Amino acid sequence: MKNKALNRRTFLEAGLLTAAAATLGMGGTTSFPSYAAESSQRKKDAPVKFAKAMITEPPDEKILREIKEAGFDGVEANLMGLKGPMVTREEAAKVREIADKLGVRVHSVMRGWAEYNSPDPAKVKADQEYTISTMRAAQGYGADVILLVPGRIGGMKMPERGDFKIVFDPATGHITSAAEGDNAPYAEYIQAHNQAWDAFKVSINELIPIAEETGVIVAVENVWNNMFLSPEHFAFFVDTFKSPWVQAYFDVANHMAYGPPPQEWIQVLGKRIKKIHIKDYKINPPDGNEWPSLREGSVEFPKVMAALEEVGYSGWLTIEGPCGDLKECNQKLELIVAGK
Repeated sequence: MKNKALNRRTFLEAGLLTAAAATLGMGGTTSFPSYAAESSQRKKDAPVKFAKAMITEPPDEKILREIKEAGFDGVEANLMGLKGPMVTREEAAKVREIADKLGVRVHSVMRGWAEYNSPDPAKVKADQEYTISTMRAAQGYGADVILLVPGRIGGMKMPERGDFKIVFDPATGHITSAAEGDNAPYAEYIQAHNQAWDAFKVSINELIPIAEETGVIVAVENVWNNMFLSPEHFAFFVDTFKSPWVQAYFDVANHMAYGPPPQEWIQVLGKRIKKIHIKDYKINPPDGNEWPSLREGSVEFPKVMAALEEVGYSGWLTIEGPCGDLKECNQKLELIVAGK
């Protein structure tokens, strides 16, 4: 049967998410649930619980103690672009001992940006080695996830933010159009996107054995990198690996400029979401500040929290972005968790 390019509507209506997600999960699943349509009654019987975290520099006893005193449960260690040598697994294990004594946890490690779609093989190799070192450090910390942004696209004509309408081929994941109407002006972007997609697949597949060895999941995040610009396409990318060791790290503000709103992304991504970043974004700010302090922007946090409850997410909420001092940040996150 001839493959049919997918947009958001046909993706959902055709039920292709079900087939794509058939092998997702540690024990495998047999279907892709319609999370948005599930009854909330099931959740009332098993209340969702969250753990609170902040992103910090590589943590030490001082940082962990301050985090604990401010009311947080743990941290995400930022190992992105370290100026010195990578934290070793043994060094991280010593920090884990401190964290255990304090009753907090290094739950995740931010590896951040890679350039797996670089035309320079040496750059791709170096970035892969950095990622693997990050995973070994995460194992030492006792973290179960690294956050990975596999690459970015830029330098050519593409739709304006908010004008992307991604249609993709379910046989390859390649996009066939980026916006409504004539896509000829975006031919270079579409080609670069699909080359990056293929490159990401190669590099992330190479990480799966390391994930199995270390017990550290590779959680992919997209951050204004002009990739995965619809929730269905992002979900499809995760599903192509057919491995519980590749999941999604979802930031509730990163998609606000592109649409749809984060609660809809959550409903589509569902149980692929391994971790959540919490920050705010302001649509059309009069002062030009798109990244305001937490709870002062356009993210509708009550709807976000309701969507997380619908999909059964129970885990870490990690603040990224401005929110005040540590105690103020904790208070704001408490209000978000309370649905306010």
